[in-house]
Amino acid sequence: MNGPMTAPRLSGLYRGSVVHTRVRPKRHHLRYRLMMVCLDLAEVGGLARTCRFFSDNRFNLFSFYDRDHGDGSDRPLRDQMIDRLAEAGIDLAGGAVRIVCLPRILGYVFNPISVYYCADADGVLRAMVYEVNNTFGERHSYLIPVREPLNPIRQSCAKRLHVSPFMDMDMTYDFCVTPPDAHVSIAIAGRDPDGPLIATAFDGRRHDLSDRSLVSAFFSYPLLTLGVVAGIHWEALKLFLKGIKVRSRRPPPVHAFTIVAPRSSQGF
Repeated sequence: MNGPMTAPRLSGLYRGSVVHTRVRPKRHHLRYRLMMVCLDLAEVGGLARTCRFFSDNRFNLFSFYDRDHGDGSDRPLRDQMIDRLAEAGIDLAGGAVRIVCLPRILGYVFNPISVYYCADADGVLRAMVYEVNNTFGERHSYLIPVREPLNPIRQSCAKRLHVSPFMDMDMTYDFCVTPPDAHVSIAIAGRDPDGPLIATAFDGRRHDLSDRSLVSAFFSYPLLTLGVVAGIHWEALKLFLKGIKVRSRRPPPVHAFTIVAPRSSQGF
């Protein structure tokens, strides 16, 4: 007789590429390979127990630390997100909170953006959270309720955190994302009063999160997390040499979490 069936994991590993394009005042384009993980925050502990090369809040080849996200504390990240969703009047009733992000690799990580998919117990997507980090150690998150669980999901919000010294604060972010499945797509466009300015997109194909896939990813993307930071500064230097004006840094918002009114999530 067969034993009881176990539910498939919602967590996985996505391998693909990211494209970034700036259209003015001078065109700038880059493309590079990237690997990200999708973690169901309720599965992280179990993954750490079954994967030799993945740990929860502990050093390993790959690891995930709660304090790398949210309010920066060691409080379980899922609990933090549930509280934030409650502030927005959203109750997942035990549903899944998944995060798509870079993991720590050999103890180091920098996530320009992490994306949370928050679904209720029936699997219906109820909210998205876009968590942005800058290289000054500042973080800001945008929680946007999902009015209609369409695919792709299109949402917008005003920029609140200074990220690049080459862009003004008077900008709007337009998000176009697909829920993680066989593939995942995360596209972010930025526009200012003069129109479209930048566009960034990650497209990845799903692989099971296992020791074999982790080791393969480690050798396929050597020094990935260090390379992200190095790449940011290298591209900044090229923008500077192109003569693009440097903007002064603005202080971060008093509150590190913005709940966007539902009317702002109607798309673009």
